[in-house]
Amino acid sequence: MLQSRALVIALILLLGTTLPEVQSKSIFEKDRRDLLAIPEAIVSYFYEAVNKISPKVSQFLLDTVQSPTVVAARQRFVKEAAKVSVMFEQLIEKIKNLWYTRVLGY
Repeated sequence: MLQSRALVIALILLLGTTLPEVQSKSIFEKDRRDLLAIPEAIVSYFYEAVNKISPKVSQFLLDTVQSPTVVAARQRFVKEAAKVSVMFEQLIEKIKNLWYTRVLGY
């Protein structure tokens, strides 16, 4: 039982989600910089499937996800992921600029 709880907590930390946020975000929004959109959707579907099978387990998952430790870890991960995303967008813009100026001669 303890191993399964540890596995569930590790899965939640890995995918990093809070369930209320999942349903309010679209994966396909063009302007989103959130790298967690797809993992959040996966966890949302996982939670819904578990909820259909066992509401007690789904309540445990929900309580675990909303614990202060998991929330703090997720917030830090989101903050760092946002930084990486911005840096990646800047890199793409620099590559485009180089392509247009050096290769195509615009």
